Amino acid sequence: MTSIPLTSPQGAPSDTSSAADGRIGENALRPDGTLKVTGEFAYASDLWMDEMVWGTTVRSPHPHARIVSIDIGPALATPGVYAVLTAEDVPGANAVGLEHEDQPVLAETVVRYKGEPVAIVAADHPEIARQAAKKVVVEYDVLEAVTDARAALDPASVQLRPSGNVVRHLKVRKGEELPTAAVVVSLDFEVGMQDQAFLGPESGLAVPAEDGGVDLYVATQWLHVDQRQVCSALGLPPEKVRLSLSGVGGAFGGREDLSMHVHACLLAMHTNKPVKMVYNREESFYGHVHRHPATMSYEFGAEPDGMLVYGRAEILFDGGAYASSTGAVVGNGGTLGLGPYRFPNVHIDCYGVYTNNPPCGAMRGFGCVQAAFAHEALMDALAERVGVSPAAIRKLNGVREGDVNITGQVIDSAAPCEELVQILLDMPLPAERSGADLLSLPGGVANSTHGEGVVRGVGYALTYKNVGFSEGFDDYSTARVRLQVIGGEAVASVHTAAAEVGQGLITVEQQICRTELGVGRVVVHPKNTQVGSGGSTSASRQTYVTGGAVKAACEAVRARVLAAAAQVCGHTADDLALDGGKVVARSGEVVLDLAELLGDAELFADEGVEETVEWRHRPTEAVDPETGQGNAHVQYAFSAHRAVVDVDVDLGLVKVVALDTAQDVGKAINPDAVLGQIQGGSTQGMGLALMEEIVVKDGHIMNPSFTDYLIPTILDTPPMLIKILEYADPHAPYGVRGVGEPPTISSGPAVAAAIRQATGKALRRVPIRPEHITGT
Repeated sequence: MTSIPLTSPQGAPSDTSSAADGRIGENALRPDGTLKVTGEFAYASDLWMDEMVWGTTVRSPHPHARIVSIDIGPALATPGVYAVLTAEDVPGANAVGLEHEDQPVLAETVVRYKGEPVAIVAADHPEIARQAAKKVVVEYDVLEAVTDARAALDPASVQLRPSGNVVRHLKVRKGEELPTAAVVVSLDFEVGMQDQAFLGPESGLAVPAEDGGVDLYVATQWLHVDQRQVCSALGLPPEKVRLSLSGVGGAFGGREDLSMHVHACLLAMHTNKPVKMVYNREESFYGHVHRHPATMSYEFGAEPDGMLVYGRAEILFDGGAYASSTGAVVGNGGTLGLGPYRFPNVHIDCYGVYTNNPPCGAMRGFGCVQAAFAHEALMDALAERVGVSPAAIRKLNGVREGDVNITGQVIDSAAPCEELVQILLDMPLPAERSGADLLSLPGGVANSTHGEGVVRGVGYALTYKNVGFSEGFDDYSTARVRLQVIGGEAVASVHTAAAEVGQGLITVEQQICRTELGVGRVVVHPKNTQVGSGGSTSASRQTYVTGGAVKAACEAVRARVLAAAAQVCGHTADDLALDGGKVVARSGEVVLDLAELLGDAELFADEGVEETVEWRHRPTEAVDPETGQGNAHVQYAFSAHRAVVDVDVDLGLVKVVALDTAQDVGKAINPDAVLGQIQGGSTQGMGLALMEEIVVKDGHIMNPSFTDYLIPTILDTPPMLIKILEYADPHAPYGVRGVGEPPTISSGPAVAAAIRQATGKALRRVPIRPEHITGT
């Protein structure tokens, strides 16, 4: 078997050879950038091997049904079909899951959502596999489906699990039980189900190995947790299940859970052939988790001047058919659910429930996005009631460093809420419309208006997000760094299992090595399970946690090199540093050439200097089950947005004119990449405010395509003024804060606020549709 070489940095070492490519704090060239813009980057869907066959999935047409029988005979008799497998062919545990192994690899007795995998087929052509899948005859006994999250809470409802329908109920209690206030505002809010909408579909290639194991090349966010689940399902030890990261076409949380991973491996081991699986777009909508839809009720009490006295909230997340990360989403939604404000008294109940809707799990913002729409709308209502501006109410109540948040945790690094809002106030507003340029108007080239009926609105939002895993989770990453001579030059190589999903982690790893080891050339090893876990590429954690691991491994390598240099140069190790491929004294004197030093056989073996480090951030703790109090999070990242919109109030069409933001990033490791993350996150939040929703009716997805599920295009994306603050977190490597999620949280509520101001309507649901504005 011969595979086409993987030309992307995912499957082959990434190498840049110029010291000018950037150290910490400098703009650095992305090694995958040119390949992506020229169309040469190899994504997982491009994988190919000689003699490979194609896999496809048979899925349930019902949201809830009992499987009476499965007849695979007609499918298996189809020419070109190599295998048709069902639950009875799973050799290990027929159960997978991120937090709870509650989801079958293939449904055996019951299906719990439309699209649940029931059987898998392998054939020598993808179309033959698809046609054979249609010949698998499954007899179902349709059961009553629970498709309303509120109904799922009712004990009289159909109970989808022996333990009931509640995945988790988080209570947060602080201060007085029944506080009173001079001013009280309240609202109910609803957030629809958002899709991650990554452009690269779920795909991968499983290759049977001579040792009886399997090699899986797959687009994912968390190699080692995938490996754990695949091992369990196959009944194999980790050394026989090897995962390698293939090119990832976006993730945003939707690749944390398994999709085709186990299915491809089962087919590969059954046929003894490489098996490739690639979902089409409709299947992708059924094949990964989505953002939890939420219904929320909020009440704030305040003094006459607007100073907050108490906050009450009930937040209900629809987790769909399986747990996925619903428990952790509830944790975030509850502990961060009132926003970055000071509340002396708190009463929150946050629920995640099972239903027969599509499973929901991780998506950028992770529980904070939904809550932010509600608490920011209520802050605007409070501002109106007490007669101050939306910006002023946020400046008045925003937390500061040293404050205690709603779980009793001291915020022990910068919390520049007031400054972020003031920055937005100081930014220039976009010019008023002039002329009738159609592209500048709601409706665009549809020529629906020449400006009549168009009203401008401005809205603000201030939010925060935890960084990294929380509530006592053992959050760590592993890095292996080597310094050696290649071609007469000192070269660093770095190996982690932290997934590069487009966010720029490969570049960050290189920048850290250049900074700590003083070399220009850094090779990034392919991402795989042949090194310790890098954790998930989620929770805005990789630059912090994997960056910390790479930094620590570099420091260990550097210490050995400088100790060796001290033996031969007459300086102490403390007086030496590495810079520009040289060993230099603190005075700036060049003492030794680094390549010559590494080449000294008496000091170093041929393989150079290598260190592997497992690095952890400071610990968090589980919150008290009755009060929700505790040091749940390791770090907080703050952002604020100002949106300017033009609304055609007659037709309900919206044009976002500007989406300006200020964000504290701690330290901008790669400033250009930081800007890209903020721009992308802001656009994704805007999409939820205006257009993005998976429409689910009675458990059925009504719009599983990019024709009907709308996402913002470049024509929808407005200009953005962006101000980055760099208040270093003293507890984090280089002072960094997570960057990718905060803009997704604050951008949408700002857009919604601007539309409310323009229309004068309450607008308590997102996405905001034209009929919500026009009332039709």
